[in-house]
Amino acid sequence: MRAQVLTEEIGPDGLQLQERPDPVPQPGMAVVDVKACGVCFPDVLMTQGKYQLRPELPFVTGTEVAGVVSAVADGETAVKVGDRVLTTVLGGFAEKTIAPAQMMLPMPPELTFDEGAALGINYQTAYFALKIRADLQPDETVLVLGSAGGIGVATIQVAKAMGAKVIAAVHRTGAADMLTELGADHVVQLEEGWGDKVKELTGGAGAEVVMDPVGGDVFDEALRQTKRGGRYVVIGFAAGGIPTVKINRILFRNIAVMGAAWGEWVRTDMAEVGRIQEALNAMIADGLRPPVNVRYALEEVPQAIADLADGKVKGKAIISIAD
Repeated sequence: MRAQVLTEEIGPDGLQLQERPDPVPQPGMAVVDVKACGVCFPDVLMTQGKYQLRPELPFVTGTEVAGVVSAVADGETAVKVGDRVLTTVLGGFAEKTIAPAQMMLPMPPELTFDEGAALGINYQTAYFALKIRADLQPDETVLVLGSAGGIGVATIQVAKAMGAKVIAAVHRTGAADMLTELGADHVVQLEEGWGDKVKELTGGAGAEVVMDPVGGDVFDEALRQTKRGGRYVVIGFAAGGIPTVKINRILFRNIAVMGAAWGEWVRTDMAEVGRIQEALNAMIADGLRPPVNVRYALEEVPQAIADLADGKVKGKAIISIAD
């Protein structure tokens, strides 16, 4: 099989398209013919050696897999050959990958493989952050930072499916139409005075929930736009800078600042993946469709990761590997 193998932690230039032996299922495992694999920010960090998970080199990259089970270990009953599945496992940028059968979820029949790969980590993270961490309620207002990225797009759609009002805040120009089509009630450009615009849209109160996957320079102003008694959810630091919190703002305005590290959460409770996927499946049955904004071939994985790192991808990019 062909696979994108990271040989050096120097960014996407450290990837090589290589021929590798086909995986053979061991007890508890199953092999998947990969049809599509999502491109996410952890892929960028892994190529740089900056992610918390640092496998021994060389290794096959890619984590958000949609495909068809092609082989199972003897006696395995969790999946069967021919099942359309989703799984989050290292090794997705390849024609085949192997994963624990218990970690494979049935792919909703309404989705294409590309859409299944786009669902991936982003939508699970969005639901986890909005519902389990922030306890979002219908008719509350959510301010989404980094709204043109993969997490931002997922957050807009999931928040709308939960009955919330959404303000999408975005650095990049030219994304407003896309964000409105996804369901954002308002789009605010992150330029001088953007906080005043948020206050105007919320009647001066601010947003009950702020979703922040970017960190960096917008943190202080975004914290100011959190409603008294509201929740500020930290998802990541795509902008590169890790901000610090001025505790007095939290105290006197009764704001809760909380983390939403989905990967760390499920390491101790794998059953949560299935529960969240059931909730997402209900949203998909009601019409939610993960948008696929950019497609790359397996040969183009280094370019896809470079484009994501450089902020050139609006929405979600996937690697389309097989029909």
